[in-house]
Amino acid sequence: MLTVDTTRPAGPAGRITRVETLMLGTAWRDFGYVRVHTDEGLSGVGEITHPYRGAEVCALTESLGRRHLIGADPFDIEELWLRVYQGDFLRGGDMGGIALSGLDQAMYDLMGKALGVPAYRLTGGACRDKVRVYANGWYNGERDPEVFAAKARATVEKGFTALKFDPFGPGLHELERAELRRSLDLVAAVREAIGPGTDLFIEGHARFAMPTASRLVRELEPFDIGWFEEPMPWTHIERYAELRQRAAFPLSGGEHFHNRYEYKQLFATHAVDIVQPDLSMAGGFTEVRKIAAIADSHGMLVAPHNSNSPLCTTVSVHAGLGIPNLKILETFDGLLEDHVFQALKGTLPIEDGHIGLPTAPGIGVELVDEVFAEHPPTHRFWNMFEDGWEKRNRT
Repeated sequence: MLTVDTTRPAGPAGRITRVETLMLGTAWRDFGYVRVHTDEGLSGVGEITHPYRGAEVCALTESLGRRHLIGADPFDIEELWLRVYQGDFLRGGDMGGIALSGLDQAMYDLMGKALGVPAYRLTGGACRDKVRVYANGWYNGERDPEVFAAKARATVEKGFTALKFDPFGPGLHELERAELRRSLDLVAAVREAIGPGTDLFIEGHARFAMPTASRLVRELEPFDIGWFEEPMPWTHIERYAELRQRAAFPLSGGEHFHNRYEYKQLFATHAVDIVQPDLSMAGGFTEVRKIAAIADSHGMLVAPHNSNSPLCTTVSVHAGLGIPNLKILETFDGLLEDHVFQALKGTLPIEDGHIGLPTAPGIGVELVDEVFAEHPPTHRFWNMFEDGWEKRNRT
């Protein structure tokens, strides 16, 4: 049944006929994807990875497609975004934000393929010739300064000019005194190992109360960090500006927000210096470009969050090329198994800490069904309330 007005002539991509989802298992987490088909024989893909609720997001994405996309023209992207968001009463939230993000990505993939141009040509063009990326996920195992230092050096030797890690051990609201000292020793060891010419970002995972966060901004000052990410829960967003006044380095955050409406209080309170929307959580190309523009009007930079698969990395590069106030892009690609790249044919490679201009039409990535069949979901996830989670072992 057609759920949209089809009286307008369809564009070169045709009309949407089917929305399907796929999941890929890894040792870290399950990655989720959506593939949208049209009556012109085209298909567009997007990432819908949820850290914990993968199957539920897949089911929601397919139902959203049936209700709002069948019969629609992918080129009517603003209308389709609004139909999915407003028509389904999503009102934000993680599952709806992720589903909408993946569907939006797929629309741009379809438009690019129909026109024979890379997706970035449709999302602001290029402000730069390449996108700088930083490495995350390079650290795991015993929290020993010498071990972390060696891993940090190895990461820089791969060509990365920036890296991020969470040095803090188990703790919620506060850190025990011994864990505080060990955490700071880890930061000191990593900074010494990578030298002053490499950017170092520190992750807080939104878990410290104001007294602990305030102490940490003092203790981290000697290490010349590029930012302190989400030091406090967003239930305390009204105190972020106060913490910024105490910090000698930028604060960053925003990965937990799923559209410009959820970002309103962050911008209104000037909570951070650097916003971190995720292309697979914050509404896709259509919405992240708006969030970036609002950030620019507040004098803030954009460093997209990306703890997802190489497809989201590739999507984020397309978007980042056209964001004037882009700072850098996160990537976990270096920790993933080979079969992930085999399942996602055409993802963009990282070379010397950067990703260059895409050339293939659309996003440039195709899902290889045979590899998906060989690697079904594993249902693994990191439980931050489990003993030993801070070691981040992926076995």
